[in-house]
Amino acid sequence: MRTQKYEVKLKKAERSQLLHLTKKGKATPRQVKRARILLLAHEGIIDSEIAVRVEVTPLTCINIRKRFQELRTAVVVEKARPGRPAKFSGDSRAKITALACSEVPQGRGVWTLSLLADKAVELGFVESISRATVQRTLKK
Repeated sequence: MRTQKYEVKLKKAERSQLLHLTKKGKATPRQVKRARILLLAHEGIIDSEIAVRVEVTPLTCINIRKRFQELRTAVVVEKARPGRPAKFSGDSRAKITALACSEVPQGRGVWTLSLLADKAVELGFVESISRATVQRTLKK
């Protein structure tokens, strides 16, 4: 078997931890896949074969091996992701809701979502907003 750039040598405790993770059924599918990749890599199996067995790309195997060198078995655990920051503050959402509860402009019977979106931009609550976002804001 060819040598890999990032070699995986598991200690007994790490190996048993990963085996337990794959068997107990409490881990996420992503965690189980990562654990299986490390276990197979420890056995000396090449990335292309691991990729076929675990149903991932060979690049995923390489990345898991690489991260294992830095983090050891912590590579299996999901790291918290902050996600995309909210585009609209709670204040701007409150202003849009208050606008929807206010008097309807002259010549209109009711507030439409498009009208609310246009008025929110006009009043400077937000830079831009779609009618769908106005709908989700009011739904909350």
